[in-house]
Amino acid sequence: MVGFSGSRHLTGAHFATVKQVAAAVAAAGHPVAVGCAAGADLAVRSAVPGAQVFAVAAQASRQAFAVRSVQLVQAVAASSSPALVAFPVQPCPSGLVPSKQSGKCFSGRGSGTWASVALAVGLGVPVFVFWSGMGVPVLPSWGAWVPVSSGAFAGAYQLQAGHQQSLFQ
Repeated sequence: MVGFSGSRHLTGAHFATVKQVAAAVAAAGHPVAVGCAAGADLAVRSAVPGAQVFAVAAQASRQAFAVRSVQLVQAVAASSSPALVAFPVQPCPSGLVPSKQSGKCFSGRGSGTWASVALAVGLGVPVFVFWSGMGVPVLPSWGAWVPVSSGAFAGAYQLQAGHQQSLFQ
């Protein structure tokens, strides 16, 4: 299962990139999981109508969105071919580091996208980040981020973690 996470505020070009990547993942036969928010989530849902949507009630609290994101990442991690694709528009919050404990990742630092990435890394899930902010990519210093040059994730950066092999390379 490939999970998607990203900003609620994307430019038109980045919205189109999210749709293109999600469609390519689904066309390759991989199940897709996504949240219920605007922005990147909406782009995925429009490109992959059959995606598994992790939703919260209307007018949900910030905590409910965090719980939803944790459930999405845990479902991806439990799948047979996990990956998380993220589309952040801002740098990772200071002090956020990967952990398999969701409470350490979702601790109110202000970025659900980066918290999802940190949890995925902590759980051993391969992650791909498409920098969707202004200017040069600003990636956290959690290890080596390697540009992906081909395939569904061309243009992303993959965090190299141990001996994990990506199913998309």
